[in-house]
Amino acid sequence: MIQPSDPAPSPGVFSTGRVALTLGFLRSLIIYHNPRAQRRWRAFYKSVLEPGALAFDVGAHVGTRSRAMHTAGARVVAIEPQAPFSTFLKKTMPRDITVLPVALGREAAQATLAVSSRHPTVSTLSRDFVEDGKSAPGFGHVRWDGAQEVQVVTLDDLIAQFGPPHYIKIDVEGGEAEVLAGLSHAVPLISVEYLPAFPTLSQRLVDLLADAGNDRFNVVRGESGRFLWPDWRDRTATKSWLAAESQDATSGDLFARRLP
Repeated sequence: MIQPSDPAPSPGVFSTGRVALTLGFLRSLIIYHNPRAQRRWRAFYKSVLEPGALAFDVGAHVGTRSRAMHTAGARVVAIEPQAPFSTFLKKTMPRDITVLPVALGREAAQATLAVSSRHPTVSTLSRDFVEDGKSAPGFGHVRWDGAQEVQVVTLDDLIAQFGPPHYIKIDVEGGEAEVLAGLSHAVPLISVEYLPAFPTLSQRLVDLLADAGNDRFNVVRGESGRFLWPDWRDRTATKSWLAAESQDATSGDLFARRLP
């Protein structure tokens, strides 16, 4: 069983000092605890989740989406390995939201999280993401200046413990493909972050989701909390849309559902 207890962070996570980490944490709270955005996400999740539906929030960060899903009546498991966010979630989440301070991947393991102390929302397990980020539009100011050792489990491990989810939200900064590799169950609705600055990654995620059976797509741009398209599009149309996006365009969530 996956234990919902905080691991001791590696000393490397504090290599740039507590001031930088504190500033990064506060920056995330200011950006993602926007009341208007929270209202939009609450309304959105009420439209896609039935009361009692199980939802996994993979990469919960400050918990904005988990709280919105919970308000919609979902049973929520929030997954966030990064300190101090996992501690913050455990202290502030509604008691019936399960918080797990672990990372997700293709197999159970220990791994090193590359931490950006000033921009913790882009901390990642993906070495490719760190390397590509050095030249990606909008990432020139980002530095991954710390590290944290984390426990890695799989989506199949979560399903064995909590049951099959109706919805999985995945936002793990370049590690989405590794998270999906740890899933062998059919899930009605999955969303992954798409990043126009990383077009190859976004195209690959469309193929992975479609090949697994979630082959109808829609987009929520930024924190708008609404679908961009009036209809759900197939793989080809979705990849064409992504290819046409400017690399400095706003990121968002790519939703993929299974046909009934």
